[in-house]
Amino acid sequence: MTTKQLSTARGCVLGLVLGDAIGAAGAEVPPDGSLRATTGAQLACFTMEGVIRAHVRATHRGICHPPSVVWHAYTRWAAMQGILDVKPLQEENWPDGWLAQVPVLAARRGSAPATVTALQNGTMGEIGKPVGGSVGAHGLTRVLPVGLTAEWVPEPARFAAEIAATTHAGKAVHAAALGATIIAGIAKGQGLEEAVQQSQWESLNFLEQPVESPVASAVEAARSQPRQTTKLARLVPDARAAAALAGGVYVALCFPGRDQIRDALLFAASCGNGSHVAAVAGALLGAAHGADALSVDWVSRLELAWVADVLARDLIAEFADEPSGTEYAQGGDPYWSDRYPGW
Repeated sequence: MTTKQLSTARGCVLGLVLGDAIGAAGAEVPPDGSLRATTGAQLACFTMEGVIRAHVRATHRGICHPPSVVWHAYTRWAAMQGILDVKPLQEENWPDGWLAQVPVLAARRGSAPATVTALQNGTMGEIGKPVGGSVGAHGLTRVLPVGLTAEWVPEPARFAAEIAATTHAGKAVHAAALGATIIAGIAKGQGLEEAVQQSQWESLNFLEQPVESPVASAVEAARSQPRQTTKLARLVPDARAAAALAGGVYVALCFPGRDQIRDALLFAASCGNGSHVAAVAGALLGAAHGADALSVDWVSRLELAWVADVLARDLIAEFADEPSGTEYAQGGDPYWSDRYPGW
């Protein structure tokens, strides 16, 4: 694990969760008190936990279908939320893993209808076989940290798309792939603008039909009409994943500097669907500049700050260091598999 990998991961995840909270608060961030997470941030936490557990399983058993393990993570979230008619994966010690001990993740903070419906139906969607037609923003925001695995996962875009497709479809899956590709580019050392541009050129041939990229319009808008609230509103007319990605990219490109993240999140929060836009912008800018660039006074009030930071560190540690060991070698942390059971 390198210092750069860790800084990028922590910045991405903390930026996402911070943007989620600032966006939910709107442009009027309270001067004190806790900055509360929404369902989007909760689901992003469970995505990361599921990705870690999938890798634990793969290293110890050699056989794993990661989207299924992440799906199991979402069922644990639903169990903590008290959502009815979601079948538990085991009768005892459910939900398991350390996230089940975090009270904030059990708090109802908005709805996730597409995710809940898929979980209640008990059928996991696939890229070519969706279980519904939702193109909502949760399909994007919850999978952005998947891009952090780019150094170890051959196709992070496909990985993100497969996870998004468990509950969402179409343009939401495409947006998830694009968003993760941008994060992957940053994680590989590209600058923000380069990573955004590169994401448009990379092949996404695993999608059944070509989809117009929402990133192109955002790039053009950032060049021709930067920092315009009316332009942001046109890019984000609703809570679709494609709109959230376009808005988040627009904001990040309009406020690209390390010292501009605070202004970027406030600007993102000013639009009607600010929670999603600010979460995307926060993830992009946090990844680009690292956790230390985020406003300390905000992060210190962020109720999911510790959880997000631990998950970011553990995500990189799992892929870089394999703390639980492998099928053939003993790991350095004897309790890792208790925290992240491989299923």
